[in-house]
Amino acid sequence: MKKIFASLLILCSAIGVSRAQVPQVTARLEPDSIGIGDRFDLVIDVDRDLVQVVEFPDFDLKDGRIELVENMPVDTLSRDGRRLKLRKRYRLAAFEEGRYNMGRARVLYADKNIVDTLSAGDSLRLEVSTFRIDSTSQSIYDIKPQKNLPFRYGEISGYVGWGLFVVVLLLAGGYALLRWLKARGKAFGDLFRAAPPRPAHEVAISDLEKLHHQKLWQNQKHKLYYSGITDILRTYIAGRWGISAMEMTSDEIIEAMRSEDLPDKAAMDLTAILRDADLVKFAKDTPDAEQNEADYLKAYYFVEETKIVEEEETPTDPLEHDNQE
Repeated sequence: MKKIFASLLILCSAIGVSRAQVPQVTARLEPDSIGIGDRFDLVIDVDRDLVQVVEFPDFDLKDGRIELVENMPVDTLSRDGRRLKLRKRYRLAAFEEGRYNMGRARVLYADKNIVDTLSAGDSLRLEVSTFRIDSTSQSIYDIKPQKNLPFRYGEISGYVGWGLFVVVLLLAGGYALLRWLKARGKAFGDLFRAAPPRPAHEVAISDLEKLHHQKLWQNQKHKLYYSGITDILRTYIAGRWGISAMEMTSDEIIEAMRSEDLPDKAAMDLTAILRDADLVKFAKDTPDAEQNEADYLKAYYFVEETKIVEEEETPTDPLEHDNQE
């Protein structure tokens, strides 16, 4: 009998120990009464053994009437021997007035071969209220008119001071500019007057000299060389006689220039240049060095012989001019 009684005591104590080791779940709302749109926390505390596993649930949004704002991580509140106290916090918000029964908080519990759902003892209840306006005791008033404050100089004194300083600087700069212009014999209006356009022959001579310095035909770029010469002459003809030479063929230019009073040599030089250029560009002709230089000189003298001369000038040799540069 003593052995049987001892066995029963051991069994009862084991059952009591196993029941004591089941995790304890508690839950609460902080606060449990809020205004519409305010935030509150759902707090779940679990007191468990170290070897036990507890999984906190995903929060149910209750058909959209309660919104999850923040899912906070699990905190360890305390540890006493083999006992561990955990806390899970959900930050929520409610946007509809009313009283909510949020039920009992549940967690998933696993220990060895046991998998179970543990619930808190009490159901959670939340009250959401809105603003109440008593229209019988509150009067409605018109919007108050705008109130005009008296003007104070101190409000704009800083702007006035800086404005005067800028005006003084501008006046000093204008006076210095007028002195500078007067010393050079110029007027203030000369600063805004556009420079007169260069004469067509000056532009053509300058462009021919630049083309000559590029040494295109010396590098076997004959087509580019003759295209440059003819483009310069077309531009010069358009500026000198007002003929749309850029849109014309070589024959059309020669025909249009017959009505102009050209020296015989100038007319012959222009025809020769245009014919040679057509052979190079369309027939892939390759002139020798003597012909390349000759066509350049013909273009140069064509411009010199047909330019508008205000004062008597002595034509210069283009090759000597290039050598001097």
